[in-house]
Amino acid sequence: MTTSPRAAAPRATAIAEAVRTGRSSARAETEAALARIAAGNPALNAFVSVDKADALAEADAVDRRLAAGETPLLAGVPVAVKDTIWVAGRRVTQGSRLFADFHAPADAIAVERLRAAGAVIVGMTNSSEFACKGVTTNPLFGPTHHPQDPSLTPGGSSGGPAVAVAAGLVPLALGTDAGGSSRRPPAHVGAVGFKPSFGAIPYGPGFGEPFTGIAVMAPIAADVADAALMFEALCGLDPRDPESIAVAPADTRPPESLTVAYSPRLGLDAPIDEDVRQAVEHAVEVLERAGVCVVRRDPPWPAGVTETALMPLQHAGLAALYGDAFRRDPTRFDPDIAVQIERGLTLTGAEVAAAQLLGVEVARALAAFFTGVDLLIGPTTPCVAWPLDRLGPETIGGQAVAPRAHAVFTPLFNHAKVPALSLPCGTGRAGLPVGLQIVAPRGQDRQVLRFAAFIETLLAGGGPGLAG
Repeated sequence: MTTSPRAAAPRATAIAEAVRTGRSSARAETEAALARIAAGNPALNAFVSVDKADALAEADAVDRRLAAGETPLLAGVPVAVKDTIWVAGRRVTQGSRLFADFHAPADAIAVERLRAAGAVIVGMTNSSEFACKGVTTNPLFGPTHHPQDPSLTPGGSSGGPAVAVAAGLVPLALGTDAGGSSRRPPAHVGAVGFKPSFGAIPYGPGFGEPFTGIAVMAPIAADVADAALMFEALCGLDPRDPESIAVAPADTRPPESLTVAYSPRLGLDAPIDEDVRQAVEHAVEVLERAGVCVVRRDPPWPAGVTETALMPLQHAGLAALYGDAFRRDPTRFDPDIAVQIERGLTLTGAEVAAAQLLGVEVARALAAFFTGVDLLIGPTTPCVAWPLDRLGPETIGGQAVAPRAHAVFTPLFNHAKVPALSLPCGTGRAGLPVGLQIVAPRGQDRQVLRFAAFIETLLAGGGPGLAG
């Protein structure tokens, strides 16, 4: 039975302001987060490790910085980190038996920047093994449960970070996204998940990435303001990441003056559930009533493009990283990941190159599309959350579907290297959340965040023309 959402944690913007002004302290905020985790996590399995002593020591260090006159952007904000991202000295496992005893030798650049901004890392959150499955379960820690109904999955692979935020345990989490991993789980649990442009947040140091060239660090938050605050703390060039980029400054044009393309299926021949379609259509109607120029237009994807056509890249990457260990003992892997590695080991170079070339065509097609519109909106997922014991829903839109059909609307934007954000836009059956996806050209990350904040306000009833 679906239960009521848990009480929300204080927002990151409010915590940082309270700590900077002395109305609270980093230690007090960290202690409060640790108490929420202790009370709420056993039923959710969002956190897989929490180091209370380390977190309190970090909080005390932040308070000393404040006493010395510093005013860091994320002062005292408790943050969860996905258990695939290096946090120096912490156990980081990727949900894999291969890394069950691994302790990170260094911080990822994004984690380093979180610390510099005054955030406090309170713990590591659950992921599918190697972040390569659309549900959040793995051989080490088992499944993460949906905060509204423990019989449901939050999706994956960043289900742990998304649930930690949606359940009110922490205000911010850092996930990763190579195909929708930090947009689909937030959509399913009612959080904001932001996939920045490729390179906008520097990547590494860390584990080898199966899906090279498209994976990003991704802020997850309860609202757009918090996601934007976290992004500002993390974005910007770093010489250690040669693929890092600078993003454009905020666009000063009124949101109502932008041309927004709405694509009900994001240009893909894919089924969508009626409850999701209605929630997304309602958000579009709200935008139109507010005076936004919304045009019905599908992105012109290359012929033959599907997530399946691009998956050889992930399978080959997994095989390259873990093929030798798989050959030695395939039983050490999640069976679903073992299937992917086995497929990767059978791929030819030509098959992998064909997938790479298709990814390049995807990026070019979407770049051309954006010469005619400012933004693209559509559904984040075609369905709401489904039962925990399966990889995906058995039907979508009344059609029998493959297990990955729930993931169809997110991966192409990774290959296009563009920013994409999932914003809660209502509910479907049983009151389960639905996400609206907002996409812009590469480098226009602040445009996405600004427009998302605009829609968020409209949907909350604060926009023009929404009375009645």
